Amino acid sequence: MQNIHIFDTTLRDGEQSPGVNLNQLEKLEIARQLERFGVNVMEAGFPASSQGDFEAVRAIARTVRNVSIAGLARATKSDIDTTWEALKVAEAPRLHLFIATSPIHMTYKLKKSPDQVVQLAVDMVRYAREKFPQVEWSAEDASRSDLDFLAQIIEKVIDAGATVINLPDTVGYATPEEYGRMFRYIKENVPNIHKAVLSAHCHNDLGMAVANSLAAVENGATQIEGTINGIGERAGNAALEELAVAMAIRQDQYPYSTSLNLKEIKRTSDLVRKLTGMAIAPNKAVVGQNAFAHESGIHQDGVLKHPQTYEIIDPAMVGIQSNELVLGKHSGRHAFKDKIEKLGFSLADDKAEEAFKQFKLLTDRKKEVTDEDLFTILTDIQTSVTDVKKYELLAYQVQSGSMNLPTATVALATPEGIRVETARTGKGPVEALYNTLEALIKEEIHLAKYQLSSVGQGRDALAEVHVKMVVNDFPVSGRGASQDVLEASARAFLNAVNRVFYSQPVKVLQPANS
Repeated sequence: MQNIHIFDTTLRDGEQSPGVNLNQLEKLEIARQLERFGVNVMEAGFPASSQGDFEAVRAIARTVRNVSIAGLARATKSDIDTTWEALKVAEAPRLHLFIATSPIHMTYKLKKSPDQVVQLAVDMVRYAREKFPQVEWSAEDASRSDLDFLAQIIEKVIDAGATVINLPDTVGYATPEEYGRMFRYIKENVPNIHKAVLSAHCHNDLGMAVANSLAAVENGATQIEGTINGIGERAGNAALEELAVAMAIRQDQYPYSTSLNLKEIKRTSDLVRKLTGMAIAPNKAVVGQNAFAHESGIHQDGVLKHPQTYEIIDPAMVGIQSNELVLGKHSGRHAFKDKIEKLGFSLADDKAEEAFKQFKLLTDRKKEVTDEDLFTILTDIQTSVTDVKKYELLAYQVQSGSMNLPTATVALATPEGIRVETARTGKGPVEALYNTLEALIKEEIHLAKYQLSSVGQGRDALAEVHVKMVVNDFPVSGRGASQDVLEASARAFLNAVNRVFYSQPVKVLQPANS
């Protein structure tokens, strides 16, 4: 079977999703999990976009050694130089260089003639190859480009040193037949195409990203680009977990292999969902909570008699196991350490001790501690920033009822180490709590979104809260978990506010004109 390389862009295209704001520790945790998942190439970010992204890409390049690390760059020498500085420590650095090739983009965005675009692409690829062993060149908006022009520019950039040619469906406009035909045309009309890898990058605006990606593979692409859970700008990207499972289940139609460890799908999906705050639709393929649920009596009867009557994917294939009791209140440090290693976490001694304390506190309040509970605790501790001054919750009390005006009293420690305390009211207990927190915090705050969900099932399940806020004109997200909904809400609020102390604002990029 032909091997298809997997190019993951969760940390670049995925993080461009509206409202997603990952700090460096969160990016590193996702990067480590993507390595366990088995991706071939990991696009760690856009180093020239901000100092924060530059530092995150460089940290990932230093940490992840078994995956090729890529960085995005516009067709400018400064972008290429900045990306090289971030990636030169990587085991296998790759530059992802893009320039638009469709008439509408060349005319209105680049304001360049086709000949000028060809020359710029050739010059920048040649310059990039002086530094990078692998240069992936992307024809932005390829699916709306003239095919003859596309073939012409591809031949020239391969001669200039491009090792990968990516043909994106940038706005999700193509149909599978059209997208596949474009790849077939390039294979048949570019004389030196055998010197480069052909790659597919699809957006999901019309809901065809996965189908288009598979059509590309059927017509000569040997690399697929996508994101975990299909996150990304607008309607998102091709979902890598869906592509991987489709190829595994339908080997009769797609006789291809990948390096992906499918048993890591559930954990990878959960981690990305938790850290980005982007909820997954219950009916989403492969990783939605209803993907393996059967309510119809006919379906239940059939599955009990033979699982494949209505269940074509074995839940164990994607890492979904029965959520049984894993540890109890009498479990010791050795058993706890063994469990967190099995869950794929590698914690420093101080964070492992903090995780054990949180686990013990949870066992005092919760009868059954599941893998999902531990995953939440470990993720929060692994990605917490400890060496930065921030607001800390010291105490809170909320009074509410049908006959009372909801009132919250909160005590905080400020970043300067000063204890502050006040009380405020609201129309409900969460609003009262947030009004109080806002009164104690000197930053300018606007709450844009509040989302509450449960971790696992049962009345003693952990509550998980995600918020999206604008703090001092900087968009941030925050999360918090606790058995107490109000405590989880307070922690999510403070988690978001504290990001202004260690997050770098992202520059607004303008289209490259040189």
